[in-house]
Amino acid sequence: MSVQTQLKRVTVPQIRAHKGASPVVVLTCYHAHTARLLDQHVDIMLVGDSLGMVMHGLETTLGVTLDMMITHAKAVMRGSSKALVTVDMPFGSYEESPQVAFRNAARIIQETGATAVKLEGGTRMAETIRYLTERGVPVMGHIGLTPQSVNVMGGFKTTGRTLEEWPAILADAKAVSQAGAFAVVLEGMAEPLAAKITQDIAIPTIGIGASPACDGQVLVMEDMLGLNPNPPKFVRQYAQLGPAIEEAVAAYARDVRERRFPGVENVYPMKKAQ
Repeated sequence: MSVQTQLKRVTVPQIRAHKGASPVVVLTCYHAHTARLLDQHVDIMLVGDSLGMVMHGLETTLGVTLDMMITHAKAVMRGSSKALVTVDMPFGSYEESPQVAFRNAARIIQETGATAVKLEGGTRMAETIRYLTERGVPVMGHIGLTPQSVNVMGGFKTTGRTLEEWPAILADAKAVSQAGAFAVVLEGMAEPLAAKITQDIAIPTIGIGASPACDGQVLVMEDMLGLNPNPPKFVRQYAQLGPAIEEAVAAYARDVRERRFPGVENVYPMKKAQ
């Protein structure tokens, strides 16, 4: 990918400029076909490690590997030309040290052509975020409900429901911002706390199950399209493609079983007798 082509995409400074202005539109994306459909409508496509559950049938994101992320990110890059593509760093690829994180982040950027990476954690990951950004890797943070910590948290639980939780989460947000992240995802967070964080830090906040006061929102595309029969409570479903796909497949199956193969006559038309 040439530098000229890359610069046609939404840039990190353009995302930063959304702070306090028009909301940032973010959706997850995992393959080329949907990337083409999303490209003109979103600011950021997130190749999320949620692909482990959505695409591979895993129960959590913990089984997702770096190779899986790179494969899907390559496909999204091939299908898009405008949106800024950010790739999740999977569990185990960045926690050990800033140096290990940089080596894996550099591989993601080099092999996929994506612009940025996302990693989970606040204060504990500030050193790593700073290390990456100082070496040319744009980082999106992620605090609040962090799915890669599901075993420590004891499940997927909303954070910030009690005032006692607030100081630590506020500290996480400030640490991520001060370390150089260009934006931060606030997931599964009590609305008043997410609104306060948005007001208090200098970078855009991207909510998911957080507050409408956030500087943008991200959803898992399959949840939003009605492909997940049990979406999170905070998801608004803009379509019901699951039932529509099942109905179409059922209709196709009926045609095949009745030996009606639509379109075959158009591919191999019979010549009229002279």
